[in-house]
Amino acid sequence: MTSIIRRNQSLKTIFRNPKDPFFTPIYKTPYRVLNQKPFSTHSSKFPEYEMPTVTWGVVQGRKEKLVSRVIISDYLKTIGIIPHELEELELPSTVEVMRERVEFLQKIGLTVDDMNEYPLMLGCSVRKNIIPVLTYLEKIGLQRSKLGEFIKIYPQCLHTSVVVELVPVIKFLRGLDVEKQDIGYVLMKYPELLGFKLEGTMSTSVAYLVSIGVNPRDVGPMVTQYPYFLGMRVGTTIKPLVDYLVSLGLPKKILARMLEKRAYLLGYDLEETVKPNVNCLLSFGLRKDTLPSVIAQFPQILGLPLKAKLSSQQYFFNLKLKIDPDGFARVIEKMPQIVSLHQHVIMKPVEFLVGRGFSTADVAKMIVKCPQLVALQVGLMKNSYYFFKSDMGRPMEELLDFPDYFTYSLESRIKPRYQRLQNKEIRCSLGWFLNCSDQRFEERLYGDYIEPESSGPSFCLGGKLELPGNEIVSEEEDDSEDETLYRRTVSL
Repeated sequence: MTSIIRRNQSLKTIFRNPKDPFFTPIYKTPYRVLNQKPFSTHSSKFPEYEMPTVTWGVVQGRKEKLVSRVIISDYLKTIGIIPHELEELELPSTVEVMRERVEFLQKIGLTVDDMNEYPLMLGCSVRKNIIPVLTYLEKIGLQRSKLGEFIKIYPQCLHTSVVVELVPVIKFLRGLDVEKQDIGYVLMKYPELLGFKLEGTMSTSVAYLVSIGVNPRDVGPMVTQYPYFLGMRVGTTIKPLVDYLVSLGLPKKILARMLEKRAYLLGYDLEETVKPNVNCLLSFGLRKDTLPSVIAQFPQILGLPLKAKLSSQQYFFNLKLKIDPDGFARVIEKMPQIVSLHQHVIMKPVEFLVGRGFSTADVAKMIVKCPQLVALQVGLMKNSYYFFKSDMGRPMEELLDFPDYFTYSLESRIKPRYQRLQNKEIRCSLGWFLNCSDQRFEERLYGDYIEPESSGPSFCLGGKLELPGNEIVSEEEDDSEDETLYRRTVSL
């Protein structure tokens, strides 16, 4: 009995002395204020952005939460934001916190309409979500003035963790040889990259492209030029396109070089664009075995509104240049870029040739033989023509037989070679001394006979690249010939 009385007395003493070091007072209010000390506006962690004075609010009971939700919803409605999508979202306990979120988003360039497009951004804490993400994006190269635009395009990034989700993606891009100064540019073009899993689509698309011959060192520039291929599935998008182009006779090595320089080709829809364009080329009279050469010379032809362009150019060639549809097909086979060439550009060289005494029929034959004529500068053609007439003194028929003469540089090829022929008193055709490399010209110059002229390299459908005069070609030579043909065809 005595021990019970002593115990009660000790308890009374504790409650009478709240300053006792072992005394913990019970809440004096129905709720506990979490944010009693405002955050400094000069935080050492995020000095670039002003910290909010309140972050979340108070811990409330169920009834208080319902009342606060109604107040916040009314506030959002008054400023034009529809809060329906926020019903299942945890909201701050006070309207002041929500007001600061709205004002912060408006400061970086978002409007009420942007918030209505993605209301879930209002569930992000300014201090815990928004400021860390914006600070990191600015650190990796995005300009502060463009952060609002970036958030408009991809507001989901506000929910991400900088350390767990954003940093690994940036490291992955740097590992692909994307230059540090290009990271911001890549993300502005394709912000959704920040939401991809590293072990998923991005890794498999890169691995497949490398497997078909793309140089790993060129993947970085490809990403900078066209980052969207990192989000493409190999099985449903990339591989079907590659397989189709290879089935047309395009060597994989050349296709890889094309993709390295023009990664946007991967964005052409196979069923909606590529196949219809290939069928369109065939319907206009192009031979199937010339398609690989056409595509290698002008890969963009796969993505153009081709039917309209070909129809327009074919009509123009027939009306103005007197070139029939079959001749037009031969022109496109040799120079497919003509489908995008302006008609007034085409007429300038034509008018020059007609003005020098060539008939319309002769000009048509010259263009079919050498379509590059229609893309030449008239000033350069004049210089070459005057040298041909005054210094070389040759008949006009030679230009009709070899119109390619106008495509060679007067100062670096025509004059020096012609002078050497004069010194040796050699008489030959234009093609014999112009249409060859410097080494072959030397061999011809000091040879005891004049070898016959030969045509250039060509594709064979489904087979290896064949060069006239070489019956057996090794694998190593095949590779170098593919490279040479690609450089030759795309240099135009």
